[in-house]
Amino acid sequence: MTTFDEILAHVVDLLRRQGRVSYGALKRRFDLDDEYLQDLKTELIEAQRLALDEGGRILVWAGSRKTESENRRIGESEQSSVEFQASSSESSQPVAAIPSDSELRTPNSPRLSADRLAGDRLAGERRQLTVMFCDLVGSTALSTQLDPEELRTVVRTYQAICAEAVERYDGYIAQYLGDGVLVYFGYPMAHEDDAERAVRAGLELLRSLQQYNRHQQALGGLSAGNMPQVRIGIHTGLVVVGEIGGGGKYEHLALGETPNVAARVQGMAPPDTIVISASTYRRMGNAFACRSLGVHALKGIPQPLEILRVEAEQIADPSLQEKESGRVALLVGRTEESEFLRRRWARVKERQGQVVLISGEPGIGKSRLAREVCRHVAEEDLLQLELRCSPYHQHSALYPVIEFFRRMLQIQPEEAADATVKKLERALSHSHIDLEQTLPLLASLLSLPPTRFPLPALTPQKQKEKTAQAILAWVLRITARRPVLLVWEDLHWADPSTLALLDLFVEQAATTSVFVVLTFRPEFGPSWTGRSHVTSLMLSRLGRAHVEAMVAQMIGGKTLPPEVQQQILAKTDGVPLFVEELTTMVLESGLLREEEDHYKLSGPLPPLAIPETLHDSLVARLDRLGAAREVAQLAATLGREFSYELMKAVSPLTEEQLHHALAQLVEAEVLYPRGIGGHASYSFKHALIQEAAYQSLLKSRRQSYHQQIARVLEAQGGKSAAPHPDQPELIAHHYTEAGLIAQALPYWQQAGQAALRRSANQEAIGHLAKALALLETLPETEDRGQMELALRITVGVPLMTTKGYAAPDVEQTFARARALCQTVGDAPRRFSVLSGLFAFYLVKGDLVTARDLAEQCLRLAEDVRDVALLIEAHRMLCNIFHFMGEPTAVVRHADSALALYDRHQHRTLAFLFGQDPAVVCHSFAAMNLRVLGYSAQAIERNQAAVNYARELAHANSLGLALAFASTLYGFMRNWTETLAFAEEAIALAHEQRLVFWGTIGALNRGRALVGLGRYDEGLALLQEGITAYGATGADLASAGNLCVLAENYGNAGRAAEGLRLIAESLALVEMY
Repeated sequence: MTTFDEILAHVVDLLRRQGRVSYGALKRRFDLDDEYLQDLKTELIEAQRLALDEGGRILVWAGSRKTESENRRIGESEQSSVEFQASSSESSQPVAAIPSDSELRTPNSPRLSADRLAGDRLAGERRQLTVMFCDLVGSTALSTQLDPEELRTVVRTYQAICAEAVERYDGYIAQYLGDGVLVYFGYPMAHEDDAERAVRAGLELLRSLQQYNRHQQALGGLSAGNMPQVRIGIHTGLVVVGEIGGGGKYEHLALGETPNVAARVQGMAPPDTIVISASTYRRMGNAFACRSLGVHALKGIPQPLEILRVEAEQIADPSLQEKESGRVALLVGRTEESEFLRRRWARVKERQGQVVLISGEPGIGKSRLAREVCRHVAEEDLLQLELRCSPYHQHSALYPVIEFFRRMLQIQPEEAADATVKKLERALSHSHIDLEQTLPLLASLLSLPPTRFPLPALTPQKQKEKTAQAILAWVLRITARRPVLLVWEDLHWADPSTLALLDLFVEQAATTSVFVVLTFRPEFGPSWTGRSHVTSLMLSRLGRAHVEAMVAQMIGGKTLPPEVQQQILAKTDGVPLFVEELTTMVLESGLLREEEDHYKLSGPLPPLAIPETLHDSLVARLDRLGAAREVAQLAATLGREFSYELMKAVSPLTEEQLHHALAQLVEAEVLYPRGIGGHASYSFKHALIQEAAYQSLLKSRRQSYHQQIARVLEAQGGKSAAPHPDQPELIAHHYTEAGLIAQALPYWQQAGQAALRRSANQEAIGHLAKALALLETLPETEDRGQMELALRITVGVPLMTTKGYAAPDVEQTFARARALCQTVGDAPRRFSVLSGLFAFYLVKGDLVTARDLAEQCLRLAEDVRDVALLIEAHRMLCNIFHFMGEPTAVVRHADSALALYDRHQHRTLAFLFGQDPAVVCHSFAAMNLRVLGYSAQAIERNQAAVNYARELAHANSLGLALAFASTLYGFMRNWTETLAFAEEAIALAHEQRLVFWGTIGALNRGRALVGLGRYDEGLALLQEGITAYGATGADLASAGNLCVLAENYGNAGRAAEGLRLIAESLALVEMY
């Protein structure tokens, strides 16, 4: 146990060097309780008068402070010349010499101090670090058994042994803490095997210290009872490391939990042993035999940790998980898969289209196999399309398609929009496609101005459908003349609209000459399996012969030293990425000297360990880039792909410096280039190289980069052909990552609104939900309340559309909005909230509450004399009176709304309230006119609703009109019309995810099928529709639906079942 005097000496030394230290730091560093700390303060402040108390929190040095030159002179005068040499029978290596005080006072060894700690990285960076903490055992007992001068010699020799072992394995001594030593592996230069290096250094330290003890015992200097022993603890984790200090005294320290864990782990070690955490164990492979000491709760560490004791070195046989690093340049061991793909391509050329799904873990070679398909067909007459999904755009509708056309057309930032339109027209004209139909749709998709052909008056949903069909038609038109190869990668990041488009491609592929190759990670579950023209390929790891062949190709047919070849075979475990990364590391490490037909070792071969993940390997590759490393970090912040123009706009480098750095990154195969000069673009060869570069940035610098990027994108947004002017979510993403929530929120809101206008409801919900989550991080102010209210009103509409009017999320959204209206919100917003709640309670079946809300809306609209609100209020009353069985009131309020409605002025109300009030009023009036006996007028009103809904740009309104039309004709027993409108409603609902109207369509289709004599099919569909209706949370028509089902059971001759349903229906009526 460390004595009071030893702790006092450590604190004095710490104060002398740093000038000040907090009491909290002292308690944490020396594990002091309050009583012990008070005794220490009394001794330093009152007894020895070496320190002052500052505010009850900090201890400030008050004694004299030697200059560095004085310290060096003292150290030189006291330096011992004694060296201890091991006997030749034990080792040919000398035991470390006793260092001078000045040497021990400088934490890092001379070899590391000058060059490896230079540069901007001194400001700090995030790194995965392996930390080793060494502590001398029994120093208190030694102090009672040895003369102080002898004790000093022992401690200094122990520290010198530590320094020698650490330096040999490229570690970095961060601090000497009395008889403790804090060591980092992975800083300032990372290695692929830092965890293993730490253990090897520890083992060498133990061997050298034991050798020193035996030597001293032989000389009679130390007895068996007073020989020094050491405990070593090692842990691996995330830190922020950089320069810390002040007043001319600086150290390079790692901050975070990792060093504290290493110190606690060290406390679990018996004397002369190494104990490691499970985190370190997983990263060093099977290089050492270890024995688990169980799971332990360590003081001050939240989660219990498994601790292992290192027993001995053994032959490494790692079994590691793969991580993508960005280069799978060789295709080896995929003969069977390649032949299969070639056979499928042969079928494609015979107009038997094929779809192949390639899946596998990251780095297994999915992309390389897809590229092999491209290489195989490169000389043939075909069209090759390559698209890739992005993790940043999972809520951006058809993002891969948009980016594909941008690349295909080579759209430049400075390019005039009209010129881009002409490019698009020329590209499409080569395909002999109907330009009048296709050009305006694709121009709109690319956010280009109107073309010479006007965009058809379509609903956003219909426009999205037509756009997808146009893309498909473009490809299919080409297949009439030549085959098409469509490679679409990273589907695990696909947006819903992209998946819907792929549904079309997969469906149409079978009878065309198109070859669709799709890649994704195992977590993605494709819905296209089970079809005759769809095949799945799951990639597995390579065998020994294939690994050898891959290595041989990488080194140009030359041979490696057998021990190098064996280590690569043993440690890569057949993962192509591991094989490539390890072989590349060996070739770049300087270990080999290239001869005429072989490589020769230039020195001893160190162990080439691959960690559990590729994090250390990736960081090591980045460290080797030098100054280009910071460009890689900035590029990683831009995204997986980026343009040269955007990089130039955000980079502080001169154009010449930037060109040089990017060329270096391309040469190091970190980046792929596309194009040349100022119009070039770049992409990271693999997502995890980008991630490693990005994660190495300090949060502060990362945020600064994101802020700068967002501002540049904002500025570019005002130009005619700026990158992504139509994607506010990109600016929102960068402002969010910059921590500038207030600036990000308007862009997330814009992104949600833009998605709504495209009928991309899922994307809209994603953008708006992100905005709401960010909003919660801001202080509660009136401005925050206003923003939250606007967001909740906006997101309520797509929630109703996609989940149903009575879904719990709808209630929660509008209930929260209503609470906000108590303090913020003008009349129109309060009206919108009440309207949303009205829809929920109406469909839920709470007619009393719904009527009260409708009447509140009418009074509010009358008070503010807002015509639009009056129209919506009458629409609401029209709805509620329908379900309350007052047909005359329904027609009266419907006519009141329609009398106020102006088709030019009020057609946008559908986007505000979720459905067009004119369509709704015509539909409800039609239903109730039939009840009043005016069937002809009912049909006329119904047709007006459907016609206007088709004219409007709003799918939910059309879904309502079609569902009501099928219901009307069902009550009129016109089964042919019922079936036609029901099937159209179902198709629209499936396409646009209109859950509620889809269930109504299913009910009416079942009813029509029964009416047409298809009893079993119709009854089954009725039952499914009732179940689906209830799943939306709706209770409004539950009793009526059961009555309809009962009636149709009777029509099918199953009266008993129908009577049972009538009883259930009556019970429901009693409940309400």
